[in-house]
Amino acid sequence: MSAQQLKGIVPPMVTPLVDRDTLDIAGLERLVEHMLAGGVHGLFVLGTTGEAPSLSYRLRRDLVSRVCQQVAGRVPVLVGITDTAFVESVELARHAAQAGADALVLATPYYFPAGQTELLDYVQHLVAELPLPLVLYNMPSLTKVWFELPTLQALTSCEQIIGIKDSSGDLDYFRSLMSLRNQRPDWSIMMGPEAMLPEAMAAGGNGGVTGGANPFPKLFVELYEACLSGDPARLARAQTQVAQLQAIYDIGKYASRFIKATKCALSLLGICDDFMAEPFHRFRQPERQRVQAIIESLKQSQ
Repeated sequence: MSAQQLKGIVPPMVTPLVDRDTLDIAGLERLVEHMLAGGVHGLFVLGTTGEAPSLSYRLRRDLVSRVCQQVAGRVPVLVGITDTAFVESVELARHAAQAGADALVLATPYYFPAGQTELLDYVQHLVAELPLPLVLYNMPSLTKVWFELPTLQALTSCEQIIGIKDSSGDLDYFRSLMSLRNQRPDWSIMMGPEAMLPEAMAAGGNGGVTGGANPFPKLFVELYEACLSGDPARLARAQTQVAQLQAIYDIGKYASRFIKATKCALSLLGICDDFMAEPFHRFRQPERQRVQAIIESLKQSQ
């Protein structure tokens, strides 16, 4: 996979479960087809929205194999390999390559925060072991560590690295990433927070890794295409609908509410089960009713 192929809407796929260590296989198959039918440009497996750190290594491998087999080359499949153990990242990367994935995604290791010198060495050592292209993933709210700009500038010398996804929510930082194209004009630079996609595209970004594209892929593909169209009215319509959807992420009081809301919406749409990997739990009935009301309101506005 080249950086030029990483663009558009690449949903960070939820992991459909029926219990703590069992995939909702029928739901997974429906989910993949639902997103592909919505026109997404790729799929990102085992990201934050996919609850990757909470899943067993066996289940992670099973998920990767099933998704790659089902997608069968229709869009690129990216696989998250972030882990606290270097060797486990390498092993999952090798499995992803054997399964037919197109690229890998790596956030900074979590728990003990790495210094930038340590992080630079870590990524360089890891890249030397990887069988596929790599996308870096800046997620400081959960990993405690940023990919600072000087570190990224040093990493542009690694030809195997093809871009970065930024989920910091800091537009100034995102805009600063554009300077990396002085060294690597081929790099893809993708936005994480979905409501910021228009600002990201205006700054020179290539697209978004948008969790809301799990239940509503067409909505985010339309937003992306509206950004490219130069049609202010079309963009305003798409932005209004995406803004309506953001209300589901305000339901619930825990940090896991973003994933709960996404899985709940998928469950209400009849696509997959909304079981959450432990220690998290799915929304209860009052929260489900609020998500349902937002979905109905969104449908009426389309």
